[in-house]
Amino acid sequence: MWSDWKEQIKRNPQIKQSLLWEYDLTNFDWQYMRALVVERVIERGWDEDYYAMFALYGGMEGVRRIIRDEVLFLSGKDIAFVCVAFDLKKEELECYRRKQSYPVL
Repeated sequence: MWSDWKEQIKRNPQIKQSLLWEYDLTNFDWQYMRALVVERVIERGWDEDYYAMFALYGGMEGVRRIIRDEVLFLSGKDIAFVCVAFDLKKEELECYRRKQSYPVL
């Protein structure tokens, strides 16, 4: 899917500000807010946003770890997508385990 990500990050891609519209990005802590950034890119990002995310967070493996351990909410559709795109099992995802612990109303 993003097999060329190492080449693409050499172009210094940027995450669109519109993905984080409610934040002042002049003093935004990209490391502290990494789970939110990854969640937004998964939900609404384009290829350029993915390449920027890979550059910021340690490539495919770094993003995979953030998705698995730190992202707390993804829709069912987005969970299915990340499982295929990042070679994960839904049971590995913190967001999936959290969903399973909430009772259905």
